[in-house]
This record gives sequence, structure tokens and C-alpha cells, in this order.
Amino acid sequence: MERLRRFAKTMRRDPTEAEYVLWQLLRARRLGGMKFKRQEPLGPYICDFVCHERLLIVEADGSQHASSARDGVRYRYFEMKGYRTLRFWNEDIQENIDGAAEQIIQTAAGR
Repeated sequence: MERLRRFAKTMRRDPTEAEYVLWQLLRARRLGGMKFKRQEPLGPYICDFVCHERLLIVEADGSQHASSARDGVRYRYFEMKGYRTLRFWNEDIQENIDGAAEQIIQTAAGR
């Protein structure tokens, strides 16, 4: 677990461009008053962004995740823990951050 925490800390220091853009939206309760943490360990995995209050995980993924079977296992694990996962492609975040924000708000509201 300590190894996972150290790796998460490293990831926080070196975000992708899309993760940086998304973090600017989510940090400091800027989006709907929700408190998000970034690069947060949850079980054996690291979530890009997680709001524990709303049981919501937001992932920013590149094309390497397009057909990843490991991601399916990971998302099922989160679901078993009661979390909903929203997945955005990096280019979608960079090109339409307002659309991503709206989708996060809608999902958090249970719609």
C-alpha cells in the first residue's frame, strides 16, 4: 500500500495536460461544491480524481486505454465498492471542458 501511495504522489507531481486541465476544474470545490482528490489510491488502484462524498470517480484517459481489459476489471472493482466511474478521453477534456463539467455534475446528481 505504501508503494501505491508513493506512486500516486509521483503521478500528482507530473500530470498529463488533460489531467492538469481537469484538476483546475475540480480542485478546491470549484465544481458544484464537490471535494475531489487527485491520484488517490482506492484498493489496489489509483483513481485520477475521486469524490468520496458522491462516490464518483473521474478518469482522464489516453488512447492506450481504448481496448484495455484491465480497465474493465478496475471499473468493476470500483462499482463493487459503490463508486460510479466517468471516463473522458484526453482530447475531449482539452476540446470541451464545459461538456465534461456538465456530465460530471449530472452524474453526481444521479441523472
